[in-house]
Amino acid sequence: MIIGVPKETSAGERRVALVPELAPKLVGAGLEVLIENGAGEAAGFADAAYAEKGARLAPAVIEAADVLLKVQPPSAGEIGRMKPDATLIGFLLPYSNGEGIRALAARGITSFSMELMPRITRAQPMDALSAMSTVAGYKAALIAANHLPKFFPLLMTAAGTVTPARVFIVGAGVAGLQAIGTARRLGAVVEAYDTRPAVKEQVESLGAKFVELALETRDAQDQGGYARAQSQDFYQQQQQLMSKSVATADAVITTALVPGQRAPVLITEEMVRSMRRGSVIVDLAAEQGGNCALTEPGREVERHGVVVVGPLNLPSTVAYHASQMYGRTVMSFLLHLLKDGRLELDLDDELTRGPLVTRGGEVLHEAAKRSQP
Repeated sequence: MIIGVPKETSAGERRVALVPELAPKLVGAGLEVLIENGAGEAAGFADAAYAEKGARLAPAVIEAADVLLKVQPPSAGEIGRMKPDATLIGFLLPYSNGEGIRALAARGITSFSMELMPRITRAQPMDALSAMSTVAGYKAALIAANHLPKFFPLLMTAAGTVTPARVFIVGAGVAGLQAIGTARRLGAVVEAYDTRPAVKEQVESLGAKFVELALETRDAQDQGGYARAQSQDFYQQQQQLMSKSVATADAVITTALVPGQRAPVLITEEMVRSMRRGSVIVDLAAEQGGNCALTEPGREVERHGVVVVGPLNLPSTVAYHASQMYGRTVMSFLLHLLKDGRLELDLDDELTRGPLVTRGGEVLHEAAKRSQP
C-alpha cells in the first residue's frame, strides 16, 4: 500500500504532513512511503532526508497514493487526480468546506478530518487540533511582545526599574494555556479568564492569576471538553465584567472558539478605546471572525491607539516543529487504522468513526452535511 505525501499548495502553507524521522515507522509497518519532490522544503526538510529514511521521491504522488496525507484540504484539481477508492487524512474544514467535502464524496474518497478527533484518552496522540493550538498559543505571546512598545519582564537597570507588562488572556484551552506559559517565561504579569471554572487550577499552576467573573457557567463546557456557545445576554454581561481587566492590560490575547460557529465577540470597540495607547490585542479567533469587534482577519490594524492583530494559520509560521507535531498525530491515527499493512476500518470504534467524513460516495459526518461552500 502506498502512502503519498504531496507538497501543500494552499497559499502561505509551509507545513508538510510527514517529516523524515517518521518514515521508518511506516516503512516498518509494511507501507511504501512516496514523497513529492520538495514537499518538505518550506518546513526545513530536504528531499535527501526523506530518501535517507527509506521514503521514495516522485514528481507527483496524488495519482499513485492509496492513502494521502495532507495538512490543508485538497483543491478541486487535487481531488480529481485522486484514486476513486483512495483514503485521505488531513484538516478538511468540515464546518465550512461543504463544496470540497461533497466533491470528495462524489469521487468515492474515504476521508478523515483531523479536526474531528474525539477527545478521549486513546486519541491524545492523534489530537492534531491541540498540537496546532500549542503552536498558535506560543506564537501569539511572541507577537504580542514584538508589537508592544514595552519590555515584558521586570528589569532592574542603572537607568531605573522597568515594571513588567500586564497580559490578559481570554480562553484557557490549549492555545490559551500555552500563551500563558510563554508570556510568563518572558516575564510578564499574566491574568487569564475562561468560562469553564475547571481550568482555574491549570491557569494558576502556570503562575497566572485566574480572573473570576460573577457569571453562571455550569453549562460552559460540552462533553468533549470544548467551550459551549452561550446566549447573547451572557456575552454582554461577560464584556461588562471583563472591561477592567482589558483596560489595565498592556496586551490581550483572545482564544475563545466554539466549533462550527462564529467566534463570540468578547472585546467591544468601547473596551478597545479604554486601553492605553500602544497596547496590543492578538486575536487567535480571527479565522472564525474574531473575538474582538475590530479584528480584521489576516491584517494588523491600529484602532484608538491600540494595535489589533488578526493572524491566520500561525502554525505555518513555525513550520518545522508544527510539521513534526502534526506528522506524529497523523501517523498515530494512520497506524490505528492499519492491520497487517492494510486499512481495516472498525466503525464501531469511536476513534475511527469520529473523524470519518466521507465514505462510499456519501457525506457521513453531520457537521459536514450542514456545511456550506
